[in-house]
Amino acid sequence: MAANDKEVLVKADHVKVYFKGKKRGQTVKAVDDVSFEIMKGETFGVVGESGCGKSTLGRTLIRLQQPTDGHIYLNGTDIAGLKGAQLKEMRKEAQIIFQDPSACLNPRRTIKQILMEPFEIHNLKGKIDVDAKIMELLQLVGLDSYHLSRYPHELSGGQKQRIGIARALALEPQIIICDEAVSALDVSVQAQVLNLLKEKLGLTYFFISHNLNVVYQVSDRVGVMYLGKMVEIANYDQLYEKRYHPYTEALLSAIPQVDQEEQKERIHLEGEVPSPYDPPSGCHFHTRCPKACDKCRHTAPELKEVAPGHYVACHLYE
Repeated sequence: MAANDKEVLVKADHVKVYFKGKKRGQTVKAVDDVSFEIMKGETFGVVGESGCGKSTLGRTLIRLQQPTDGHIYLNGTDIAGLKGAQLKEMRKEAQIIFQDPSACLNPRRTIKQILMEPFEIHNLKGKIDVDAKIMELLQLVGLDSYHLSRYPHELSGGQKQRIGIARALALEPQIIICDEAVSALDVSVQAQVLNLLKEKLGLTYFFISHNLNVVYQVSDRVGVMYLGKMVEIANYDQLYEKRYHPYTEALLSAIPQVDQEEQKERIHLEGEVPSPYDPPSGCHFHTRCPKACDKCRHTAPELKEVAPGHYVACHLYE
């Protein structure tokens, strides 16, 4: 499910992540049989309502969360079953930037100690000039050397997020999971951080966001999730011109339009999002879908290519 002229970096193959529910025998299918590919140098954006499984999927891709079933390939190596030293070595290739920088930076450590930690964990001190590398990282994210002696509470939200980015870049990973990495920042700071990630670094990203405008700015392709399933995957331009899944259509109709002439009618979905503890049978979206048919209520649709590079899971296009 990707362009054929580029090299695949990450491949998710029928990935499932299930959790035990509060009641005996209850199962929460946070990620339910998801497959896709991410190419080298690509930004793969993921959108969907809260609780749809975006963050769980992102964490699973880099083994912060163990998959219940399925395979995850990084450069052709199945990392789903890695343990011990092999898993630790893989960590250098895949990092994450969290949504809340205040929660992921140790308040008892200085910024220098925080940035030193990845090199200590992977026994790189003495093998490379760590001090020079830290200074290089600071300059890359637009901070100065005097920040090294400060603690996280002495920095602004934007500065803390920059430290989070610098730490994620420390080991020169191949892919970075951006889990709502700019949602807590001011708009001006958002623009600076997005420019840093996309233009200056040019790495591979799995970019999770509720903000469809942000996804539009940074993503090469977009995956739309609903209740643990991927319902549509396409280039953003394709998605903007022609969205096939009714849920994607509703999401994109919510994007604010500045040009009054281009304003499109907002699609309001009826009903509440079903509980992940007890998702509907068949297509999970059928309880809110204005185009649902009888088949939707009983049979789950498979993700299929309906146009070159454009995949959708919907019975309307079978």
